[in-house]
Amino acid sequence: MTSVINWIGALGACVTLGAYAAPVQCIAPAKPGGGMALTCKLIQKGLQLPAAGAARDTPVKISYLPGGIGAVAWNSIVTQRRAEADTLVVFSGGSLMNLAQGKYGDADVGNVRWVAAVGVDYGMIAVRADSPYKTLQDLLDALKKNPGQITIGAAGTVGSQDWLKISMLVKQKRIDPKILRFVALEGGGEAFTALHAGHVQVVSGDASEATLHSLDGEIRVLAVLSDQRLPGALAHVPTAREQGMPVSWPIIRGVYVGPQVSDADYQRWVGTFDKMTATPEFDRLRAGNGLYPFAMSGDKLTAYIRKTVDDYRRQSIQLGLIR
Repeated sequence: MTSVINWIGALGACVTLGAYAAPVQCIAPAKPGGGMALTCKLIQKGLQLPAAGAARDTPVKISYLPGGIGAVAWNSIVTQRRAEADTLVVFSGGSLMNLAQGKYGDADVGNVRWVAAVGVDYGMIAVRADSPYKTLQDLLDALKKNPGQITIGAAGTVGSQDWLKISMLVKQKRIDPKILRFVALEGGGEAFTALHAGHVQVVSGDASEATLHSLDGEIRVLAVLSDQRLPGALAHVPTAREQGMPVSWPIIRGVYVGPQVSDADYQRWVGTFDKMTATPEFDRLRAGNGLYPFAMSGDKLTAYIRKTVDDYRRQSIQLGLIR
């Protein structure tokens, strides 16, 4: 009888541990080296913290699924991997912009289950360290004089988040963004690779990506698109606002799961992220990865995303990007 009780107890323990029995997969819907990959790496480290509970003992595998600035990963989850409870897909403000503009096809916010936001990033404009443009004003003056002579690397095509960042800045100088030379690239990692190689002269991207790539001293960040200067590696970089252009662009980063993930598994993840992101240890990890505090999950996050997508859609209509 004792052996039977022990066997039942052991079985119960296996069932409990089975909630995270398989390796957790974090999908970065872009090539390595950008903000999507950075978010997966942050989550990978965060889930090893004591606050992550049972998830702490489960390995997190990072995989890359680039294409369409998130569209390929989105379609994979909503059509083929709808019930994979331990597959987390990273999203950013750029993903929400593409969703708003219909770049994910006939997609809706309600097609997936939004788990948690883990931090906020900000837009930035960067050039190579040997660039003749020392300030944002230098760059904008050059774009006004010879817009066709300067190539700008951005994740996504016309209307993407990165396109809008630089467009909002050039409009301050009465420059039509439609005459600029944009090179559409697949994520921030590819954009900075192109900048290093000299294929583009400017990158419109994210501060977290710039933090990673500025460590080698080969790039110069001209401005961050935040209301105040950012702490850490980019503390010396002035905001666009300081330089006379009141443009701010916050970018949330987080994860979603498939639409048929059970309520129990969904709430398990929401609870795990709530506990993890509330700790000082996670604050330090987030800061080390170039992100800034922003934590939201579950129903509250879903409502926030729905409103954000609606706002992006209205902005895009006003700019003539969608009809």
